[in-house]
Amino acid sequence: MPRIALYPGSFDPVTNGHLDVVRHSVTLCDRLIVAIGLHPSKTPLFSVDERLKMVRDVFEPIASKAGCVFDSTTYDKLTVNAAQQHGATIMIRGGMNEAMAPEAHTVFVPASANVRPITATLVRQIANMGGDVSAFVPPVVAALLKTKLAG
Repeated sequence: MPRIALYPGSFDPVTNGHLDVVRHSVTLCDRLIVAIGLHPSKTPLFSVDERLKMVRDVFEPIASKAGCVFDSTTYDKLTVNAAQQHGATIMIRGGMNEAMAPEAHTVFVPASANVRPITATLVRQIANMGGDVSAFVPPVVAALLKTKLAG
């Protein structure tokens, strides 16, 4: 039986913290699904298609190198519903999801100490104020942010 893990988040934008979690997560599963949560109350900087492309561009090579199948998707219901829909038995950082779906093991994979404080919210704020975010995001994401905020 393949070990399928779901890593949910907004990924707006992808940060080095996300990247670090994925580096660790691909060693725990045979297939990693990055699930972008869509919430009507939030106004993301990047569109759904931009975020899907970003997670594929950044995470797929890492998964491939580790021999892990990578997939990305979106969801607009509960995270546990997305996990069940995709057959995930592991949820990366799941909070109270394990209580709601005990058949899925919740695994908390903290980012390494040097990237742990990085959040997508802080990255957006710094970038919006003209700050250099290159130390906090992968190079492809830094370029995307620069292009996005220039227009």
